[in-house]
Amino acid sequence: MGWLDWLLLVARVAVVFFALLILVMLVIWMERKVIADMQTRLGPMRAGPRGVLITLADGIKLFFKEGITPTLVDRPVYLVAPVIAMLPAFLAFAVIPFGTGLVLFGREVPFQIADLSIGILWILAMSSLMVYAIVLAGWSSGSNYPLLGSVRSSAQMISYEVGMALAIVAVVMYSDTLRMSEIVASQDRIWNVFPQFPAFVIYLICGLAETNRPPFDLPEAETELVAGYHTEYSGIKFAMFYLGEYLNTVTVAAVATTLWLGGWRGPAPDVVPWLWPLLWFLAKVLLIVYAYIWVRATLPRFRYDRLMAFGWKRLIPIGLGWVMFTGAIVVLPEEFGRDAFLTAFAIGAGVVIAIMLIWPLVARRRPEEVSTS
Repeated sequence: MGWLDWLLLVARVAVVFFALLILVMLVIWMERKVIADMQTRLGPMRAGPRGVLITLADGIKLFFKEGITPTLVDRPVYLVAPVIAMLPAFLAFAVIPFGTGLVLFGREVPFQIADLSIGILWILAMSSLMVYAIVLAGWSSGSNYPLLGSVRSSAQMISYEVGMALAIVAVVMYSDTLRMSEIVASQDRIWNVFPQFPAFVIYLICGLAETNRPPFDLPEAETELVAGYHTEYSGIKFAMFYLGEYLNTVTVAAVATTLWLGGWRGPAPDVVPWLWPLLWFLAKVLLIVYAYIWVRATLPRFRYDRLMAFGWKRLIPIGLGWVMFTGAIVVLPEEFGRDAFLTAFAIGAGVVIAIMLIWPLVARRRPEEVSTS
């Protein structure tokens, strides 16, 4: 690589960094306005046109606000935890292709920072690092509420990481590659959301839990833990946790767009050909973020035991079953032929549907149900 290639790489990193910051500002404003609309309110209206600069105003306020450090904190760990909360989301976005690219100064500039051959594994590794930020913040604060919030969060995130990994494994098996650009290329005829819809739903649910968003926001339950793991943080350090959480939300939506919704693919005219894939990618990401906001405005918070039971007793078994089913779809047609596989699949699906229809008619009711009816 020459000096021009390095310069273009640095410029690409800087553009993606600032674009993510601006996107997070818009997502926070969008969330506040959408929830306000669903609750018949106006939402922020003061800073900028229709309050669009409210996030920037809040950030400036937090930047200049006095930071209060409790006396019992472990100072080095206490200070490094907010930084760790931000970095994984930025690093995970490095392998996500968000367009086709363009040509500058005779060099082809891809709309992707790094096209790693193990892109999926990189994303899983970066998503696991967020747990460290939360645990370190809760432990180093020297207070009971942050410690309880961090313990809750570590258990929750580790539990739902398993379901998320199973959903991603199903897509990897179906696409037969770990490279993100090749997964997008494999969706040239049909998006993975159609053949892999159960994995898509599992991923979206686990994404809510991984980003601590409602109804999975037990680590920040203000009715029980004040504010959870960041109770003792203020000023710019609290803003870094806030920014990291929304960055993770955007990254989760971007990964879902890449793996299931065709990435940057979509109909586009020949005018400015590099712009339309970028707009399609942005529209799909905002669609998933809107769905997350809709869930926040609709569903109440889970009870913690039900949250853990839902992850271990529902999502993980369904994810394992879908991985096995995907393996059968991928391998069996090659072994026994496509026609024989389709015939066996149709017969098996018919038997399962028949059992589901007949079972409620022949199943015996439990004695307690009979006595209370």
